[in-house]
Amino acid sequence: QVQLVESGGGLVQPGGSLRISCAASGFTLNYYAIGWFRQAPGKEREGVSCISTSGGHTYYADSVKGRFTISRDNAKNTVYLQMNSLKPEDTAVYYCAHCINYGLGRYDYDYWGQGTQVTVSS
Repeated sequence: QVQLVESGGGLVQPGGSLRISCAASGFTLNYYAIGWFRQAPGKEREGVSCISTSGGHTYYADSVKGRFTISRDNAKNTVYLQMNSLKPEDTAVYYCAHCINYGLGRYDYDYWGQGTQVTVSS
């Protein structure tokens, strides 16, 4: 079965850090640009980041630039999102998905997983 499975979400205090993971099963992640988008209750989907197939190129939304780092380990068929200096406005369900292109727009992703909840609160 082809799927992306996110993990690692949770509750963290403002200013804290969290790393979420995206593991692929049923296919080889190496051939695809992968990224993350998020969606908070009552808000539209927001593109967060994408990483190229080799990992040599990364892209970030302005809202997370300098705080989040995307990486991939093709040997483990996994993509990561390291999130530092977290803010309450980062609270959302984070989805791992295929990046159709690097625009980070709402419709620039397809084939996403079930999501992982990240809550930033004191």
